Order: sequence, then C-alpha cells, then structure tokens
Amino acid sequence: MAAQICAVIIFVVMFALIIMDKIPRQWVTLGCGLATIVIVFGICMKSPSAIMETLNVKSIFTPEFWHVSSQGGESSSGINWATIIFIAGMMVMVEGMAKAGFFRWLCLTIAKAVKYKVMPILVTFMIMSAVLSMFIDSITVILFLAAVTVELSQLLKFSPVPMVLAEVFCANLGGSATMCGDPPNIIIGTALGYSFADFLTNTGLIAGISLVFIVIFFYFSFKKELSAANGEPVDPATFPNPADAIENKKDFIVSTIIFLIAVVLLVTHAQTGLTVAFIGVIIAAITLITSFKHIKFILKKIDYKTLLFFIGLFIVVGGLEQTGVLKLIANFIEKICGGNFFAMVLIIMWISAVASAFVDNIPFAATMVPVIKSLAATTPGAELATLAYSLSVGTDIGGSATPIGASANVVGTSVVSKAGHPVSWGKYCKSAIPATAIVLIISMIVIKLRYF
Repeated sequence: MAAQICAVIIFVVMFALIIMDKIPRQWVTLGCGLATIVIVFGICMKSPSAIMETLNVKSIFTPEFWHVSSQGGESSSGINWATIIFIAGMMVMVEGMAKAGFFRWLCLTIAKAVKYKVMPILVTFMIMSAVLSMFIDSITVILFLAAVTVELSQLLKFSPVPMVLAEVFCANLGGSATMCGDPPNIIIGTALGYSFADFLTNTGLIAGISLVFIVIFFYFSFKKELSAANGEPVDPATFPNPADAIENKKDFIVSTIIFLIAVVLLVTHAQTGLTVAFIGVIIAAITLITSFKHIKFILKKIDYKTLLFFIGLFIVVGGLEQTGVLKLIANFIEKICGGNFFAMVLIIMWISAVASAFVDNIPFAATMVPVIKSLAATTPGAELATLAYSLSVGTDIGGSATPIGASANVVGTSVVSKAGHPVSWGKYCKSAIPATAIVLIISMIVIKLRYF
C-alpha cells in the first residue's frame, strides 16, 4: 500500500510540475523517475527485480525485441526501449530528409496549390497529417509538418500554434486508423493477432468519419484567430518556390526511397514480424550511410530532450505498473461492467480515453489487453474484436486531449515552443478536449450501429 501511495504521489508531482512548466520537462520526468527507483522500488518495495524490470535493458538483447511472431507481443513493461529507439530512428530519418528538402518540398507544393491562403493551408495540412499518419508514425509526421508550418507562419504572418494543434490532433486521429499508425495499436494488434487490414476496416472507418467533423470543428474554432493575419500585406514575391527546397536532386531521390522503405516496413510490420525497434535502427542506418557527409549535422539536430522526457516518463509509469495501480484501474473496469456488453464497450473506451490523457497510453494499452481477453472469454456474447477496437480508439484518441497524452503532442508543442510560441495547457486543452469528445461520441455511434 505504501508503495502504491508513493508511486501515485510521484506521478501527481511530476504531472503538476509539467503543467507549471517552470522546470524543463525532461528534468522533471528524469527526476521523478529517479525518485520512483529510490523511494518506490528501493525503500518501499525493497525490490531490485522491480528496478530491473522497469529499466528493461535486458529486453534489448533478446531476439523478440527485434523480431516477433504474429502471435507475440512487444515488451512494454517499464521503459519501452522499442518505442525510444523507433522515435530516435525516425528523428534521424526526418533530419536526413529535411536536409534533402523532401518534406519542405511536399508541404510547400501543397501550400502553393492552395495559393498560400491560410485557411486552405489549415484544411489541407490537417488532411495530410491524418493520411500520412496512417502509414508512418505520427511523431515523424508532426516533426516535419510543424516545422514547415512555423516557416509558413513567419512568411504569412500568422501564429503557428492553432495550426500545429490541429495537425497534432489529426495525426493522432489518422494514427488510430491502422495497426502501424500508433504504438497502442501495434501492441493490441500483435498481442491479439489482428492485421493492418483489420484495423483499417474497423478503427479506420471511425477515423475517416471523424476526420470530416474534426476538420470542420478546427476550421471554425481557429478561423477568427488565423484570419486576423490576412489583414497584413504579404509580398507575393517572397512566396517560396517548392522546387527551391530541393538543393541536391540525388539526395532528394535517395530520401524519397528511404521514405518509401519506411512506409513499406511499417505497413508490413505484422506480416514480417519486424519490431518497431528493428525498423527504427534500419531506417536510421540507411539514412546515416547515404548521408555520410552530413552525419554530424543530422546527429546534432536530433531532439534528445524529448527522448529523455520519454525515458523518465516510462520509469514513473513503470512505478504505477509495478505497484499494481494500473491493474487496479483495469479491475475496476471489469467490476462495473456487470455483464452488459455495450456498457462494457463504452466503459472501456471512455476510461481508456480519460486515463490515456494523463498516463502514457502505451503501458495502459498493454495492461488492458489481458483484461479485454478475460472479459471476452467470461462474458456471454462479448466479441474480443469489438473490445479491442474500442480500447484502440479510447487510448489513441484519449491521448490527444492533453499535451502529454501522446508522443505527437509532446513533439508538436516542442517544435512551436522552440520557435518562440510556447503552448500552455489551457491553450492546448481548450480545443483538444472538445475535439476528443466529438470523436469519442462519433465512435460510440459507429460502434452501436455496426456491432450491436
């Protein structure tokens, strides 16, 4: 009991410090992670094994870390090194492609197609964010999309914050549509044996319908704020030419090929059994080999602060896992279901959404997988697939509600903050919470009509 109380207190303190934003958040999570190891695992539990399980270093040296069967799952206990390595690998790829001008060319081509008008850019960038996130990790999408949005905001004289917040939400929404789009989907899919097509025809349908409403919601939510910039004169001669983004044609072609390789590896993740860690390492290695002259530049540009933030966050959440706090939440869901399958689906979706807004959705999804398997086995008429897709929607979309709920949120807000536009919790949640509620309500309606 003492260990559970301490784990919860440390999490709450970490959460409060992040909201206050007085200390760099990577130091907040690392400090609270150290406190978890010393106080929770060392003093309260006196358990060296809990420390080792949470640090989870040994998993890196197992074959399953790099390749799993269709029925196997990726380790997510404690620090999820697969996710950390994958994020780092994608950062390397993004920096290599950015150096070649690929993503800047793509975004500027779209911006030029809508004649550099702010509101059409908002709509097209939201759609592009959602579509690309179906096939590549949402973190990767936001890394380059937010950077180009900041550049365009300086040119067209508008605040990049509203547009980046909309892009982040759409990236998470698009990621919920496929198995490789979001880490929780990878966990759920590999653990339960569902394929890319399974997710696309189920959560993909929900995401597609929701995207229409979300684009409309953000359009009207940010129209006044973004349209205010249109009064300032902008010289058309200053508009960038997409072709100018390509400094070296050879590098551009190579980066395009690397991008396509990443897409193929992620789309075929379930079929090949290659883990996200393996994919991240391969993509990073190819990028560094083909960009040998720019290795120092690429490695210097990697956002190490974000990686440290995730490591500390995983340790603190590992404290909640090891002390059984997350399991208590799961058991609570199990008790209040009462045998009503539709009520069970709604409870799983909404509690997963609320929890994932504050607790990293990766370990929460992993904790919930055995719970829904048990519910499907013991509840008459309960379909495991329906529970799985409800869990997927809840964890993926719920993570959009707060700045720390999902990886893309952290990355997106970091990019605009570096550009001199800090994003407060109030600013973020003002649009994200209503948008999250809209998607969850749409999800309830679709699930009711399709599965009941």
